[in-house]
Amino acid sequence: MRKYLGLYLMITFIGFILFCSAADSDLYRLLSVSESEKLVLVSQIPSKNKLLLDAATAKITVNGKPIEFKDLKTYSTIHLKIQIKKSIRNGISLDGLVKEIQITFPENAQ
Repeated sequence: MRKYLGLYLMITFIGFILFCSAADSDLYRLLSVSESEKLVLVSQIPSKNKLLLDAATAKITVNGKPIEFKDLKTYSTIHLKIQIKKSIRNGISLDGLVKEIQITFPENAQ
């Protein structure tokens, strides 16, 4: 029993690190945007884990320039900085909070 305790703790620690780092700042596919509640449904690329996130206080930028929340639905792939924390808002179970949404396009070299 004692020899398996170290292995169990190591696997748990590695899993925790992978879970936390995966949700820090990654590439997501934007599936749905709720303008009234300012919620976003996203899917992690490539794992396809779906998250419903509160984006009411998120800073949203396209190539470093701020945009309105209502313009967010025109984009499909976004970079998110999120805080994973289960919560309930207006009866809706949320997976976390979006701190920043970044959308970048490569500059055209001419």
